[in-house]
Amino acid sequence: MNTSSWIQIGLFLIALFAVAWPLGCYLASIFDEQLTRRFIWLDKFEYGFCRLIGTNPAEDMPWQRYATAIVLFNVIGVVVVYGLQRFQSELPLNPQSLGDVSSDSAFNTAISFVTNTNWQGYGGESTMSYLTQMLALAVQNFASAATGIAVVIALIRGFTRRNAAGIGNAWLDLSRAIFYVLLPLAYVFALILVNQGVIQNFNAYQDVKLIEPLEYAVPKNNLDGQPLQDDHGNVITETIKTDKQKIAMGPVASQEAIKLIGTNGGGFFNANSAHPFENPTPLTNFLEMISIFLIPAALCFAFGQMVGDQRQGWTILAAMTTLFIALAAVALWSESHSNPLITQLGVDGSMGNLEGKEIRFGIISSALFATVTTAASCGAVNAMHDSFLPLGGLIPMGLMMLGEVVFGGVGAGLYGMLIFAILAVFLSGLMIGRTPEYLGKKIGVFEMKMVSIAILVVPLLVLGGTAIAVVTEVGKASIANPGTHGLSEVLYAFTSAGNNNGSAFAGLSANTSFYNILLAIAMWFGRFGVIIPVLAIAGKLAAKPKLTVTSGTLPTHGPLFVVLLISTVILIGALNYIPALALGPIAEHLQLFTR
Repeated sequence: MNTSSWIQIGLFLIALFAVAWPLGCYLASIFDEQLTRRFIWLDKFEYGFCRLIGTNPAEDMPWQRYATAIVLFNVIGVVVVYGLQRFQSELPLNPQSLGDVSSDSAFNTAISFVTNTNWQGYGGESTMSYLTQMLALAVQNFASAATGIAVVIALIRGFTRRNAAGIGNAWLDLSRAIFYVLLPLAYVFALILVNQGVIQNFNAYQDVKLIEPLEYAVPKNNLDGQPLQDDHGNVITETIKTDKQKIAMGPVASQEAIKLIGTNGGGFFNANSAHPFENPTPLTNFLEMISIFLIPAALCFAFGQMVGDQRQGWTILAAMTTLFIALAAVALWSESHSNPLITQLGVDGSMGNLEGKEIRFGIISSALFATVTTAASCGAVNAMHDSFLPLGGLIPMGLMMLGEVVFGGVGAGLYGMLIFAILAVFLSGLMIGRTPEYLGKKIGVFEMKMVSIAILVVPLLVLGGTAIAVVTEVGKASIANPGTHGLSEVLYAFTSAGNNNGSAFAGLSANTSFYNILLAIAMWFGRFGVIIPVLAIAGKLAAKPKLTVTSGTLPTHGPLFVVLLISTVILIGALNYIPALALGPIAEHLQLFTR
């Protein structure tokens, strides 16, 4: 890494913390239980909203009812998103007359956007109408992000309440997250993006004249629309010559803003944040990285304020930041080197690994963006991760394998890290022979069972799904690069799905019935297999009294606990995934120097 790399990381973190701190204070006040008593108009708005959807705004839900409301809210989302895709050809705002989405792809996409994964097995501009992009996908960008915020707020209440039966009202928490946090932030950011050149319109796609005519080959089809083949089974092609290019249009800025602020990641265009209509300038690239980390970082400050000890929030943030800096440094170092197999051919490698990079952003901004988006379960990409060097590709994969807790998704990152914090105090309690406590709450058998489920469910989905894919013919048929890199592509896909990230190596042809269904299963249970145990922990902790701090209480703030927390996160990730990584990116890296 050179000085420029460190400067960019430093400026990024300084800018992030400068805007995250006031937002964290705002978040703490929004979810303060005395909020509606201070602002009468908010009380009336929330009361009216809850009555509109048929719920009691005064209800304090036990964790079982809270979890039921969250799951029901998301199940409704799946049905709506699926239906809009299946009937989009008959709905308005479809100037390109795009057809209905196939059933398996629609099912995968519905699960993907509802779970905040935004895995895309389709090309947005060639598959989804404007109405589907807005009413199905963009709406779920708000709803899925609000779900993460609501869950982490419920967990924080578990630490702050004493002898309580409930952990809050799910419908109030969801509405506050959407109307008071996500909508205002997305509106402001969308205006900034439009100012920088991100498009926002309902025009039909535009035909523009090329400077030079272009010739390209396409498969020649029979009357049934199937590719023709010669006697040897090769696809027959025909040459097309054109002097025009079709430029996709659409309401991009409004979806781009919440895609990043909500750590969703699904692009309006297939090229995602490498497309100039989604990410036109170096300034938008920098702001988009800030927006990805903004709410996850702000929630750390809100956490400290809500539990009455700001040092607790700083400790969690310090652990996240330390892990981020270390892993970002490795990614930038790796991509600053060229591929030795290419340099052996006489190609100049002094500029690093430029394959798959958008030249407007270069090596540093591409590698940093990849680290940010996979640290935060966002999945937006401005470079082709499949073209990263093995160690450079291992970092995004490894960040997801750590449980998406290095800042992580909106809400999901903090509640994931708090799960590791509970595990860390449990392990320290075993070492010193004391009953573990965290934030004045005794950690018992029930909490540890739920922690175990929350930590182990995702590795089971990732490794199990990868194993199924690589031993079945239908799974192997989609692998274009057999060998170590092909395994890395499959492992990355299930890691991304199970951890609700959504980015991909993209060398895997995953838009098949097999992968659409299997990845959808990983996304759904990767999301709610963690959320439900977290809410169970919240309910159990809320019902407990708060213990008095004594000289024997383990301090959960300061450098010592930061080291303990980081060690716990790395230890769990290493135990779960190192064997699989050894067969994928690690083996691929060693092969670069043995050929």
